[in-house]
Amino acid sequence: MKKVILLLALLTCVFLVTGCTMVRIDTSSIDNTINVILSKENKLYNRVGKGYKYYIPRGVIYIDTDEFNDKLYSNGNYYYLYIDAISYYYQKKVTYQKNEQAFYSKIIHTKNKDGYVEIIEQDKKYLVRFAYNYARIETLVDKKDINNVILNASYILSTVKFNHNVIKLMLDDEYFTNKEESYDLFNSTGSDFNDKKVVEAESDN
Repeated sequence: MKKVILLLALLTCVFLVTGCTMVRIDTSSIDNTINVILSKENKLYNRVGKGYKYYIPRGVIYIDTDEFNDKLYSNGNYYYLYIDAISYYYQKKVTYQKNEQAFYSKIIHTKNKDGYVEIIEQDKKYLVRFAYNYARIETLVDKKDINNVILNASYILSTVKFNHNVIKLMLDDEYFTNKEESYDLFNSTGSDFNDKKVVEAESDN
C-alpha cells in the first residue's frame, strides 16, 4: 500500500513539474523570453472560452470575460486579453511597422504565426501590447514588471487554440454581425482598444 501511495506521489510531482514549470529560461532578456517560449510546442490549457482555449500560467488569475475579451490579474496588474476569432477564421495577416520611438518594438514571425510586441512609456508607466496567434494582451505596468508581463503573455498567447467548428457555427449564426471592426485587432490603424481605454480601465481598479 505504501509503495502505491509513493508511486502516486511521484507521478503527481512529475505532472506538476512538466505541467506548470514548462521551461527554464533567462527572463532578464525580453528577446530571449519571447524567442524561447514561442518556439516551444505547448498543448497545455486550463481556460476554455467560446470557441477558444489557452493556458493561464501560475501566478495569473482569471477575473472575467466580456464576449471575446478576458480580464486577467497578476502581481498587482490587470491584463486585457483580446481574442480575434474573425481574423483567425479568415486567416488575416498582421500588419505592424516597427516603432523606432517606442521603449521596445519587435515584429514576430515564429512557427508560421505572426505578431508583435510594442512597449511605450506613458506617464512614468509602460503600456505593453503583445499580439500573437490571433490574440493580444494589453496592460499598463511599472518598468520593473515588464519582464514578468512578457513572460506571462508569451505563455498565454502561445497556447491559444481555436475551435474552428464552433467559430464557423457562430459566424453562420451571424454572431459576429457588426463586430468585425471591434475584433480586427491587427490592422494598420490599430484597434478600438486604445491607450486611453487601457488607462481608464486601470484607473477604475
